[in-house]
Amino acid sequence: MKTLRLLLGDQLNHSHSWFSEKDREVVYLMAEMRQETDYVRHHIQKVLGFFASMRNFATYLEERGYRVRYFKISDPENPQELPALIRKVLGEEAAGRFEYQLPDEFRLDQQLRELCNSLDCETDAVDTEHFYTHREELANFFKGRKQCVMEPFYRRMRRKHSVLMDGDQPLGGQWNYDKENRKKWKGDPEIPHERGFRKDLTDLEKEIRDAGIKTLGTADAASFNWPTSRADSLAVLRHFCDSLLVHFGDFQDAMDTQQSYLFHSRLSFALNTKMLSPREVVDRVEAHYRENSDTLDLSDTEGFIRQILGWREYMRGMYWKEMPGYASLNKLDNTNPLPGFFWTGDTRMNCLSHAIGQSLETAYAHHIQRLMVTGNYALLTQTDPEQVDAWYLGIYIDAVQWVELPNTRGMSQFADGGLVATKPYVSSANYIRKMSNYCSGCHYSASEKTGEKACPFNALYWNFLDSKKELLKSNPRMGMMYRLLEKMDAGELEALKKRAQSVIAHPERF
Repeated sequence: MKTLRLLLGDQLNHSHSWFSEKDREVVYLMAEMRQETDYVRHHIQKVLGFFASMRNFATYLEERGYRVRYFKISDPENPQELPALIRKVLGEEAAGRFEYQLPDEFRLDQQLRELCNSLDCETDAVDTEHFYTHREELANFFKGRKQCVMEPFYRRMRRKHSVLMDGDQPLGGQWNYDKENRKKWKGDPEIPHERGFRKDLTDLEKEIRDAGIKTLGTADAASFNWPTSRADSLAVLRHFCDSLLVHFGDFQDAMDTQQSYLFHSRLSFALNTKMLSPREVVDRVEAHYRENSDTLDLSDTEGFIRQILGWREYMRGMYWKEMPGYASLNKLDNTNPLPGFFWTGDTRMNCLSHAIGQSLETAYAHHIQRLMVTGNYALLTQTDPEQVDAWYLGIYIDAVQWVELPNTRGMSQFADGGLVATKPYVSSANYIRKMSNYCSGCHYSASEKTGEKACPFNALYWNFLDSKKELLKSNPRMGMMYRLLEKMDAGELEALKKRAQSVIAHPERF
């Protein structure tokens, strides 16, 4: 009996057990679809990256003797919608069985479940064999607990998978080196750059444009520098270990106007498309540390591994634990529109102009730029989290909903009321000044609170605390700030609130 197997665009796992043997009665189905390009407006580099990676993976399979049905975005026979596509190919191949790997996004999981219930053939769903955990593992771990804090889950993962362990104790005697990962980069040490896998995607870009797909951002398609193959992805991992890991931990929270990536790995796209597995990344980084422990600090290695083994698996588990209701949470009742400059970078606030401009140019910003610049501003201006989600999901090349949604609606916007973060991650201009050079040469002064030259973040911060005090004053991690708010002169607070409300009402003026 012939079997049709579906491969989604983020299921490019070369080592999946599906490929342990060849069977000419098995057909693999892959497709570039308007269903996926149009549900939010994506960055052009994101569409290029996914389509190029999918095509490379299809070629990889075909060269090894697997049967592949591949539908390009420009194919007139492409239904552009998943159920219609599957029904079409099942009929054309006279297949009596349909199989798929479990999607990582709830909407696709529901779509495929409903389709399978209506198909007149055998169906089966299998694991993607990518993550350390299964969908329900985190929910089972936290069952009966009041809070789902990442740290105990991370420690459990370290023990379970013997990562950075010395027997049953953490290597170095400490689980978490986060407090050592907060240095400002001032131009030294020098950052080595990897440019070895750039490729020309101008023909693919033309296909995308000709298909009428609406995108955002820009692309140098003639010199595309994101990994789109297994070989590219391994090159990025090798470069990170050999050249960047040594300073990653120290400067992982730093921001600089002249550097888009600093010492960050740029592995997230390769991981989220499954061209690399988290296990091989963690194993490679740990092995590199153990082989070079005389020149590498444990804090750098632990800081990176915590992001993969801890945070990434934690966020996926929270996504499946809380969906579908999580996608509509708005515990702070924020309803303001996302400012128009989020689509252009056209603002006099240097930190936002740079972080947004970089995102539009590269489809990338690291976690502190996302959390403490764009996310901080969106929360302080009390922006509708629905609009914030759509922006983050569209603009970043590594954004797929299972990881974007809990990071944005939870960690960044506190719209889940504290399921992911223990407090809102908001700050005045002081944090941005401390961790970056953004404030140098800015139109506004980070040290001034009111007046035309005062940084808007300062007024927005105190206005947010005052506006949300009934919802947040009982949070133990917010106590010190609310005590300061209570002591603030009433006239000063009124002036801060007036300026903040002007910023919120007229963001185009700032």
